[in-house]
Amino acid sequence: MAGKEEKYRAPALEKGLDIVELLSLNMDGMTQVEIAKALERSQGEIYRMLSTLVRRGYVVRRSEGDLYSLSLKMFAVSQRQPPIQRLLEVAAPKMRALTRVAWQACHIAMESDGDIVVVASVGSPGNWGLALRTGISIGLGNTGTGRVLAAFRTDAEVEELLDRHRLAEGEPPIDRTAFMEHVARVRERGFERMPSATLMGITNLAYPVLDQENRAVAVVNCPFLTRIDEVEVPDIDEVHELYQQFARELTDFYTGGQYAGPHG
Repeated sequence: MAGKEEKYRAPALEKGLDIVELLSLNMDGMTQVEIAKALERSQGEIYRMLSTLVRRGYVVRRSEGDLYSLSLKMFAVSQRQPPIQRLLEVAAPKMRALTRVAWQACHIAMESDGDIVVVASVGSPGNWGLALRTGISIGLGNTGTGRVLAAFRTDAEVEELLDRHRLAEGEPPIDRTAFMEHVARVRERGFERMPSATLMGITNLAYPVLDQENRAVAVVNCPFLTRIDEVEVPDIDEVHELYQQFARELTDFYTGGQYAGPHG
């Protein structure tokens, strides 16, 4: 694999990206000499890369001190597709494919001003299944999704979330002490696997989609139903592996493969 990756490298592109990443860490700008020294490159190499980046508008050259710094073009380009929108666009076909393998429904939820909102949902391909409607609000304290969203935040953020949360339909008042205990267990385990506190016979499987700071931006949830007829489908442990891997793939996409923290 290492040899194959080496074969398809693009050195010129990598040098340009090295410059962009370096300048992103130096808001005051850097001279050509400083950039070359920091990247251990010749000034000739750096000059050609800088000239191209300046010409394309990604880097600006300031006359005072002959300093180079990033322009706002990179930010503008990235904002053409908001990251959450892109995440959901990438997730949708994967969810449909996954439910056909797992024979279980899947939904993704996010926190919005204290509410836990289902933002994407795909039903089971079989005759029986449970699929939540997109746009509905679900509980914070009594769902695997809510507990996972809270688990991957600081304790101070969890307290703020509890203050802002409005109880969903059927959700009982939240015992903060018990909730924080649940959150601590989920944080240690990396996911939630719990009997549904809403309907009998369902096991909630919930997995975080994380950003670079180990904070949950979304939760992948499978309301697992056990079949007792003659249809052969994956068992709960196999479904756990499928959906946990799906959440990891979304984390890799969201972070650009830069996530390096614990992930269940």
